[in-house]
Amino acid sequence: MSENRILKAGDIKTSEDALALIKQRNIKRIKVAATDIDGILRGKYISIVKFTSILESGLGFCDVIFGWDCHDELYAKDSVTGWSTAFPDALGTIDLSSCRELPLEENSLFFLLDFEGKEIHAKVCPRTILKNVIKQGKEMGISFDASTEFEFFMFKETPASVREKNYKNLEHFTPGMFGYSVLRNSVESEFYHDLMNLCLDMDMEIEGLHTETGPGVLEAALVYDELLKTADKAILFKTFTKVLAQQQGYMATFMAKWSGDYPGQSGHLHISAKDENGKSIFYDENKEDTISDEMRWFIGGQQKLMPEILAMIAPTCNSYTRLIPGFWAPTQATWGVDNRTCALRAITGSPKAQRVEYRVAAADINPYIALAAAVGSGLWGIKNKIEPTSSIAGNAYDVDMGREYSFPKTLDQAADRLKNSKIAREIFGDVFVDHYSYTREHEASEQLKAITDWQLNRYFEII
Repeated sequence: MSENRILKAGDIKTSEDALALIKQRNIKRIKVAATDIDGILRGKYISIVKFTSILESGLGFCDVIFGWDCHDELYAKDSVTGWSTAFPDALGTIDLSSCRELPLEENSLFFLLDFEGKEIHAKVCPRTILKNVIKQGKEMGISFDASTEFEFFMFKETPASVREKNYKNLEHFTPGMFGYSVLRNSVESEFYHDLMNLCLDMDMEIEGLHTETGPGVLEAALVYDELLKTADKAILFKTFTKVLAQQQGYMATFMAKWSGDYPGQSGHLHISAKDENGKSIFYDENKEDTISDEMRWFIGGQQKLMPEILAMIAPTCNSYTRLIPGFWAPTQATWGVDNRTCALRAITGSPKAQRVEYRVAAADINPYIALAAAVGSGLWGIKNKIEPTSSIAGNAYDVDMGREYSFPKTLDQAADRLKNSKIAREIFGDVFVDHYSYTREHEASEQLKAITDWQLNRYFEII
């Protein structure tokens, strides 16, 4: 591609393209970032000289990003990195296809980093874990498209004010319970338009954006794409929605459930599959509900493994406060055709629309790990022809699925299930399962240190 034809970030395919665009736009700096275990983008600005030098050789990035939690507390166990290894650099490589504009900043570009190869960091890098699942699919002649939906609460607060208020008595972006409100999205149209335009400019286009049930809660559905691109868009959407909100004097939270007074915040995953010719493998007009054998086995694998790999889908202590009856979140590994009370919703009707909605996921997911779990378990189901249980037509909350399909109740229980899952190790590798389950055990242990308002209200005087 000639230098004169490079016009935008989406044109970047080669190092020459990137350098031509940088020269054309007189760009002075580049932002690069990698995703840590918790789904947080960790990055930095680099000069153009530095960027040019790492295009072929890679970038040394301190491997502490795989050795600390979401509050930069180091894990006690040096399973991948730590004091015993002295926190060396991991070799990150620029994924040129991930190039994005940065509309909220002056004349800069953004790239995602990968950690691949034989280094131990590649075995725990969330983006690489998803790439490995994609590779497993290709070996079976299957590729996947997906989309994500995120609910997030908005507040008229700042990072300083929420801390000053100790996260209590926060001012909502808009008042009251008002789902699908034309009134709210018209009055606050400026933010809606700014968010939709930002997402369009950064190649993470929003397909639909509306209010949900709760004061100041929005739901965004992102446009379908290939599996890896979908995960990239999801991680960027979560990050830069927060950036835009804070730049305008607001805050957005993607917690699974920020208050016991309102429903939790979902992060549903929609997944479709096709063969090497681009034909849907989920659709069969001769089968009941047009659900092909492959789709049924895919659901069977997802259902069977969901309790074992739940820690990859529900990654925080807070995740489990959402998974209770009556709050639009599943409580068991159930499935049904167009049934929103189930953990897995089979959406049928045409080859183009046929897909599985993975509804147990919340807004707090690490998109790479969650999509790897959802697709990896489904591929295992196809490979082993795993039959699901009978589909549920009514209220799934009224059905007792038994212990086999019941979810762990807490993060530490979920981490233990994952750690002891032979199938998870087969799909995702021993190093990842050991490290990731340990990080979830760490997260659960951090919660045990807290003296909560509930404990004070319950025990302070009476006990």
